[in-house]
Amino acid sequence: MTSTPPFPELLSLIVGRSAALRDAAAAGDLTARVPGCPDWSLRDLVAHLGAVQRFWAVTVSLADDSAPPSVEQRGDREPHGDLLEWFEESTRLLVTALRAAGPDSPSWAWWAGSGAPLTAGAVARHQVQEAAVHAFDAQEALGKPEPLPAAVAVDGVAEFLSVGLGSLGAWPHRPARVQFQAIEGPSWTLDLSPSGATAGPAASGEPVTRIRGTASDLVLLLYRRIPVEDVRVDGDRSVAQQLREWSKMD
Repeated sequence: MTSTPPFPELLSLIVGRSAALRDAAAAGDLTARVPGCPDWSLRDLVAHLGAVQRFWAVTVSLADDSAPPSVEQRGDREPHGDLLEWFEESTRLLVTALRAAGPDSPSWAWWAGSGAPLTAGAVARHQVQEAAVHAFDAQEALGKPEPLPAAVAVDGVAEFLSVGLGSLGAWPHRPARVQFQAIEGPSWTLDLSPSGATAGPAASGEPVTRIRGTASDLVLLLYRRIPVEDVRVDGDRSVAQQLREWSKMD
């Protein structure tokens, strides 16, 4: 049973999480530093996500899974005019392109090595997480971080394990099996080996490490927004720390 919301809901979640980021930015000082992205100001964060959304709007519209858009096709992705209005337009462009393409339309994506689909639906799924984590970043810059909504976070764990970690290549440490347990109920198993990260492996052997927390905290741990100490770890804690450092997605 998949945790991934239906395609129309994914589009609504992109809009909702982007609006949460925009609201946080509107309420804060755009020069404030972002703890989750320490080299960025809040202004940089908004500009980054807006540029990302415009990139994927073009990519999905091309309906070509063989290569990313060229520099010319990408166009100007720098903010112009009012930053938050530009960002709102970025979200609209992305959602409009996704809706026009439909979930099964081919699309280039950076995760080909993971075996995940190269489709507009997979892009929408990841863009929910991109918007959600950066909305958390913006809220944290204000000193008012909020947990990721459950509908976002539960699928976020599954998406990160299969797509994000599945794209990283060989695990550089001793092989390990890790279980993630969300307080909301779902659990996931991950095998780490020289072959890479395998989510949902065949049942054989007990995990050496079990990581338990809310689905939101599990996502934020994987994206390196919170430390290992903020979740419960049973078994080999060094594996949890190694996994957090290995997961370099922003």
